[in-house]
Amino acid sequence: MELSGTITSDRPLLVLAVQQEAQFLDGGLPVLLTGMGKVNAASALASVLGRGPLPSSVINLGTAGALRTGWTGTHVVSTVFQHDLDTAVLRGLTGETYGAPLTLSAEGPVLATGDSFIADDTARDALAARADLVDMEGYALASVAQQAGVPIRLVKHVSDDAGEGAAKTWRESVVDSARALHDWVVKHLA
Repeated sequence: MELSGTITSDRPLLVLAVQQEAQFLDGGLPVLLTGMGKVNAASALASVLGRGPLPSSVINLGTAGALRTGWTGTHVVSTVFQHDLDTAVLRGLTGETYGAPLTLSAEGPVLATGDSFIADDTARDALAARADLVDMEGYALASVAQQAGVPIRLVKHVSDDAGEGAAKTWRESVVDSARALHDWVVKHLA
């Protein structure tokens, strides 16, 4: 976890997984780098929000894999769910719902979050039946922000086609993705 800048109640907190995604952000807003995965994301954001002060909002900027052919660009997510948590089985065992999907806005793509980097076609095709994009931190961040009462937006730039070759594609496209995320911040938060 790495926090740069000062969190104040009148400005958003930008949250990203890794420096490669944040490389063009200019320091005008506070930036929290959480590390990859749901546990890193949740623990980093919970720690920062728990210390206070709370930001005006949390903006999760990051890369995502497209689950369907033709998806490109930068998107603000409408709904996010955990693809690697078997909510139905847990509900059957306990009668409680754990990890229900979170609705963040009325419009936008559906994001599947899980600790697996989706780099095979079978996993991608299975997820495509339920979501448009896939990442590794969004659900965890949305859950923590909602529990803290802080508004959150998940802003994802498509870096790869989640499937065979996704890791190579991510490495080749992360610089362009970081530029696109910077441009989104300038357009929507400046």
